[in-house]
Amino acid sequence: MQEEVTLVHTQKLWNTVEDFQNMSDDEILNRTSYYELLSLYINRNTPLAARLSCGGTIDAALAVTQGRCQRALAIVRPPGHHAEPREFMGFCFYNNVAVATKVVQAHTPTRILILDWDVHHGNGIHLAFEDDPTVLYISIHRYEGGTFYPCGELGGPKSCGKGAGLGFSVNIPWPEAGMGDADYLYVFHNIVMPIAMEFAPELVFVSAGFDAADGDDLGECHVTPAGYAHMTNLLCSLANGRVVVSLEGGYNLESISNSTLAVTKVLLGDPLPPLPPLSPSETALKTVWEVGMAHSQYWKCMGPRVPVPRKDIIGSTFSLNEILNKHRAESLFTTHNIIQVPLPLQEPCLRGGKLALSIMSNPTHFIMFVHEP
Repeated sequence: MQEEVTLVHTQKLWNTVEDFQNMSDDEILNRTSYYELLSLYINRNTPLAARLSCGGTIDAALAVTQGRCQRALAIVRPPGHHAEPREFMGFCFYNNVAVATKVVQAHTPTRILILDWDVHHGNGIHLAFEDDPTVLYISIHRYEGGTFYPCGELGGPKSCGKGAGLGFSVNIPWPEAGMGDADYLYVFHNIVMPIAMEFAPELVFVSAGFDAADGDDLGECHVTPAGYAHMTNLLCSLANGRVVVSLEGGYNLESISNSTLAVTKVLLGDPLPPLPPLSPSETALKTVWEVGMAHSQYWKCMGPRVPVPRKDIIGSTFSLNEILNKHRAESLFTTHNIIQVPLPLQEPCLRGGKLALSIMSNPTHFIMFVHEP
């Protein structure tokens, strides 16, 4: 186990965790306040629990990559995504998903997507792979300007990785609580899935914290079991369906249970539960635009196609393409005296084309351009 864990973590961190089993009751009591500052709770069984949790995630991943099953779920504690290469924190000692990713890649070079929907940013996973272009890390989390745990700029939209890994760390940071199914699925359809399909992973990990679930008072979001089921179903369309789900955070046992059950049913191939009509919030629209612009230099699927939240006085929403078209039309008219007129064309090859009229010096002539938008 030491060999696997140190693929991500330092030898010093391994030694520190293992030493917990040798501590006396007085030593544990004396260090309690220090570890509480790191949101950690320790006892002599902590090393065993951490090894079992990390090892369980590794076994689940190897079962999938070795063809023993197509999908797997690791129900483990303690969680892992906050554990950094040099430091443990946030109830996490070993970074289960990061270690399992390294183990898989040590067996077979593999492009891996890690999707983290825990309500907190997975700072440990981010740091483990921020310069690695073979691992795409996408995290959807509360951020609130860097004030929500684990705090800092690492979880911000412009924190995109470094070196060869630029663009392969994708943070989708909610600026407030209260996000629900409509917002998460809007992000999935406009950021997560387009980038994931362009990346074309050979294996998908889900860092499945359920503290964004409806009913979790710490996360204060409202993702339902049906919402988690639909997100899981989308991820199962990648990597030939090879998906490994590993449990992360969550502070409401009922919410965790119901959400995990919904995800498990999807992994087993059960029909999807229905969702009501969904409409994303203005916050989700703005966040998607911000993230899309930050990653437009790294991914072809981002950029002008990313929806932009812009509303006029009656509340209509415009896409970025619409805004650019309006700007282009105004520029053509003011600079070249050219106007654009929509044509009601019926031919399939020309449907949606434009008629451009240039008012020439000779009023008996005009130039017509028929083109795709």
